[in-house]
Amino acid sequence: MLKYHVRGENIEITKAIREYIESKISKLEKYFSNKLEANVYANAKVYKNGTQKIEITVPMKGVTLRAEETNSDLYSAVDLVIDKLERQMRKYKTKINRKSREKGILAEALLTNELDGKEDLPLEFVKVKKVKASTMNKEEAILQMELIGHDFFVYTDEENNNVSIAYKRKDGKYGVIEVENK
Repeated sequence: MLKYHVRGENIEITKAIREYIESKISKLEKYFSNKLEANVYANAKVYKNGTQKIEITVPMKGVTLRAEETNSDLYSAVDLVIDKLERQMRKYKTKINRKSREKGILAEALLTNELDGKEDLPLEFVKVKKVKASTMNKEEAILQMELIGHDFFVYTDEENNNVSIAYKRKDGKYGVIEVENK
């Protein structure tokens, strides 16, 4: 059973918007078993230029499904985000089924067997590359990333000596993922 938490930033969440978001998300329940209970967090934003963004997050045991979409029409953005989440769910279900077949047991999956005949292709690695994580600061890592023309760069952070990943965000800004060792 899904529980909905819908909120807005710079937009009033009207009854119509809430019902539309909840009805679209409720269609995703067909992918879950009856035993699953999850919270769904939907966040709608309106920017000064008039574009609207919807972010939907579904944290579950072992995995978090998350998608976001920006569009001039909030309802269109909701439709596009639901499509993204459906693809993620099918991919996750395929992964669970593959693992249970490999182990030779029937794993109790979080998702039901309903895929609408749309089986995702198995993951295929076409290249494995080994890199040396050079020690540097965040700014140097971003510079190196830009120099090689990639969207991310792996390095060892000189401040904490942990492996980190600098990446370019969709908005053109930069982010860093810091890997914590257990």
